[in-house]
This record gives sequence, structure tokens and C-alpha cells, in this order.
Amino acid sequence: MLDDHDDIHPLFHGAPSTTEFKKLRKRIVRNVREAVEQYGMIERGAKWLVCMSGGKDSYTLLAILYELQWRGLLPVELLACNLDQGQPGFPATVLPEFLEKMKIPHRIEYKDTYSIVTEKVPAGRTYCALCSRLRRANLYRVAREEGCSAVVLGHHRDDILETFFMNLFHGGRLATMPPKLVNEEGDLFLYRPLAHVAEADCEKFATSMNYPIIPCDLCGSQDGLQRQQVKQILDGWEKNSPGRRQVMFKALTNIRPSHMLDPKLHDFLGLMTAQNPAALAADEKNMNNSTEIPKLR
Repeated sequence: MLDDHDDIHPLFHGAPSTTEFKKLRKRIVRNVREAVEQYGMIERGAKWLVCMSGGKDSYTLLAILYELQWRGLLPVELLACNLDQGQPGFPATVLPEFLEKMKIPHRIEYKDTYSIVTEKVPAGRTYCALCSRLRRANLYRVAREEGCSAVVLGHHRDDILETFFMNLFHGGRLATMPPKLVNEEGDLFLYRPLAHVAEADCEKFATSMNYPIIPCDLCGSQDGLQRQQVKQILDGWEKNSPGRRQVMFKALTNIRPSHMLDPKLHDFLGLMTAQNPAALAADEKNMNNSTEIPKLR
């Protein structure tokens, strides 16, 4: 990788020259490129709204997208966007100053969803669900106003795994965050290019680059969050069996509907053994001619 200031984006100025960091950067680039290509995210000439929270994940997302663009592997226009939701104490100047310094085209949108969330959510309940819905609605609105075809989020591999187990433990369903989907209105894509990237890699990358990280005080200050509990479980599994997170993530890409229990995904009623065709035809004829309900034995 060329690290001369004339050849790279300002986002990478001051990047560590260590072999460890170069390997990390190369791994993240490879992971993001795989996700972008595997899930068909590229629309030539499109414009993406890249959502910036100020956390380690969104900084990593922005930097890697610009590197792919610089390499000619991402022929889309990028517009960074931060939605200031009015949380008390939110450092509103950090992201605008950073984006200006890095010469990143951006839009800062202020919308006080914090007051709505604290008013609507009962005491003792978590804010995450309502906060996320309000944030997503405003980001879709901004994307339309800016002529973007996609909203791009910084959810990584571990977010996807945690969501899967939250749905499993608390929602009674097998589901998680898809790397690509179309919104309910059908006019915008939602992409997660970090789908194959480990959270630990995002943290190492953003920390090594000294990006000005903004913590999520709104959600992170609440105790007993289901996501935090799931995260602790996964951390324990990973500690006892290194690499288990990646194995579980691979399982999400290798699903066998015939070996699950959902009749909407697999035709269990239509399953038949390899019987004699003549016998099958006779059985079907007898069933069609019979008006009696067979007795259970």
C-alpha cells in the first residue's frame, strides 16, 4: 500500500508503518471488498449516505470505503452523514471538525429524537429499539433529500452475531441483520459493508489511527441491556474456544432449510420416498376417490 501523502486519502495520513497494522488494514479491506462483492452492493454511479456515529465502527467504515474508492474498486459517490440526536453532552463539534479536516463531503443533521425517546419509553426500559427506528427514519429522509440510493451502516460481524442470539433467546426466531436489504418503502438500499469484519479489528484500526471516538452515552449508560448480556456470553465462548465467533458467523452463511423446522422454507408435507411410480399413482387415485376420513390407529 502506498502511504505517500500524495497517493492516499487524508484519512490515512499518519497511519502506523508497523507490519501488524499493515496486515490489519489489508485484512479489513479484504473483508469489506468480499462483502461488497458477495452481496451485490455496487451500483456504478450510485451515491451512498455513509452514516457516522463517531464510534470506532463508523470511522473504520468510512476509511475503508475511501480506500476502496481510491483503488478504483468502489465506483460510487460517498457522502458522510452524522445525525445529532440531541443527547445531553454530545460533543457536536467533533465530527464536523474531523470531516472538514479530512476533506470529506458531509452533512450534519440535527434532530432531537432524545426527547422523544425519554418521553415515550417507560422507566427501566431500554431506549435502543425506539431510538434506532427514529434514527433510521431520519437517515432515510436525508438520503432521499441528497439523492442517495443507499444508506450505509457500520454494523460489523459481532453486531450480526449478537443480533442473531438476541432473536434466538428473546424473540423466538432465527434472524439477524442482513448485509443488504431494501427499506419498507422500496426506494432505498441499506448496506452493511463491515458484515465480515470483526469488532476487535475495528477497534484496533480506529485506535491505531487516533480517530476522535465518541462513546454512545445514551444506550451505553443503561445497565442490563440484552445485547450486553449476549456479548458477555459470546466473549466467554471466544475465550474458552478462540475462533468460535467466526465459526458461528460462517454458520449464518451455510443454512440448510431441510434440516430446520420451518414448513414455510421447506416442503415437509411433499416429501416422498423413491417408491414404485405405479404404486404412487394407485395410492393417489385411491385417495382422490375416497370420501372417508381415515381412522387413527
